[in-house]
Amino acid sequence: MGRPFGVPIYVGPSWFLIAALITWLFGDQLGGLLPDLGYTRYLVALSFAVAFYASVLVHELAHTLVALRYRLGVRRIQLQFFGGVSEIEKEAETPGREFWLAFVGPLLSLVLGGLCWLLTRTVELDTVPGVLLAGLTVANLVVAAFNLLPGLPLDGGRMLRAVVWGITGRQMAGTVAAAWAGRVLALAVLFGLPAYANAQSGGTRSGAQSLLDTTLAAVLAVVIWNGAGNAVRNARLKEALPGLTVRSLTRRAVLVPADTPIAEALRQAREAQAGAVVIGDGHGDPIALVKEAAVLQVPEHRRPWVAAGALARTLEPGLRLDAGLDGEELLAALRTTPASEYLVLAPDGSVYGVLAVADVERRLSAALARH
Repeated sequence: MGRPFGVPIYVGPSWFLIAALITWLFGDQLGGLLPDLGYTRYLVALSFAVAFYASVLVHELAHTLVALRYRLGVRRIQLQFFGGVSEIEKEAETPGREFWLAFVGPLLSLVLGGLCWLLTRTVELDTVPGVLLAGLTVANLVVAAFNLLPGLPLDGGRMLRAVVWGITGRQMAGTVAAAWAGRVLALAVLFGLPAYANAQSGGTRSGAQSLLDTTLAAVLAVVIWNGAGNAVRNARLKEALPGLTVRSLTRRAVLVPADTPIAEALRQAREAQAGAVVIGDGHGDPIALVKEAAVLQVPEHRRPWVAAGALARTLEPGLRLDAGLDGEELLAALRTTPASEYLVLAPDGSVYGVLAVADVERRLSAALARH
């Protein structure tokens, strides 16, 4: 949808579903508030849905601007089923920055709600502008209040994490506390939201309305529960990153010509106690990496007749890694050029070995299991 401040904005397919739902529900309400509109009320309701998500975008842009100010990097903003997400590449370095990064979104929603309320004072409430402004006032205040609830992955949960982090001096302690708060919040939403909606209607909700309330509550509860769990996993991965080094994960490799049968290349690798095969040119320089997954797909009786070069991926610049990479720098390099294997080079430019992504994944999985 655009690139404000250099950050791309995407609208997920689920947005169209929630926009249609808002159009239907708000359009039905407009039938009682402004009966003269007729079916035009659904066009007005669609305008409200678009305006509401524009408010959500402002909320996310607030997070983005603060993240850019702190040089954390923002991969993208995505508008989706339950609002929006700013995909921030790095975490804040201090509790204070974490708190402000989280708080600025609900703060902007409160400001937007206040501005819409002030504008309602300038129009008649029983007109289309009046109804739209009143609806946007309530919607922005609800967004602010909901996001301030103290549980991950909501902004309030990140604020709680910052507070516990600041008190204990341990970011992990803050993450665990806010994640458990998020799980409690998920259960409260699952059971409390349908009951609240029914109580507000005086127990007159129809079967279809009650089913819709329960479905939305269940989906929202799952999103919150999974978000809380993902936050803990990401924090544990961050703790494990300092021990993630290219040198400790690199496999020894053998260099063979492209026309070498894969059976012969594997024999040479076994003799050299190597775990990878690299294709070299006539001068002995590496030009491609044999893909382990492709080798496993070739039956053993066919391997003497299949050239190693036919199972290799040509070396691109992003497939060459420095042996000194570690931690977040290593993961950033893997994200830049996704592949199954990478050539690792020593400081003098010689071949150090091959890094297999499968080995990185196993190391990270083992780190999570230890926690």
